[in-house]
Amino acid sequence: MNKGKIIFSQLMENLPHHEFQKCVKKYKGEYKVKEFSCMDQFLSMAFAQLTYRESLRDTVTSLDAVDKKLYHMGIRTKPARNTLSHANAVRDWRIYQEFALVLVEKAIRLCEDTPLGDDIDLKETVYALDSTTIDICLSLFPWAKFRRRKGAILHHSHLPQ
Repeated sequence: MNKGKIIFSQLMENLPHHEFQKCVKKYKGEYKVKEFSCMDQFLSMAFAQLTYRESLRDTVTSLDAVDKKLYHMGIRTKPARNTLSHANAVRDWRIYQEFALVLVEKAIRLCEDTPLGDDIDLKETVYALDSTTIDICLSLFPWAKFRRRKGAILHHSHLPQ
């Protein structure tokens, strides 16, 4: 039987939790929250991202599968799909944007003395990229062929440093 830490918790323990809490406090992310904290939401969504989950249903089902290990992963409250959806819709997105910028800054500081090659300079602008697939009607937009009978476009967003 494994007696070590779960890989997910090993990754998440390197996060600057005090910086995250400063972002939550700044944007009042815990205002009128009873159980599902901003940290629980962040960890749930980080789990979804790292395990390539495609939807909230997929995310919640995967978290249910590791129900007994959630506490060891740092997730204190098991999210229902409605709870996670509501938190994503209502909580201020700037909490997570500002925390992402903190992480980018930390990565730059960690790598500033590492030789990455002659053509790479981290002192230049660093971007965190994300892309989301948006489903659209193929009969209305025939140019947006995504699969055989499905239309979609990709929306790319970035966070400048």
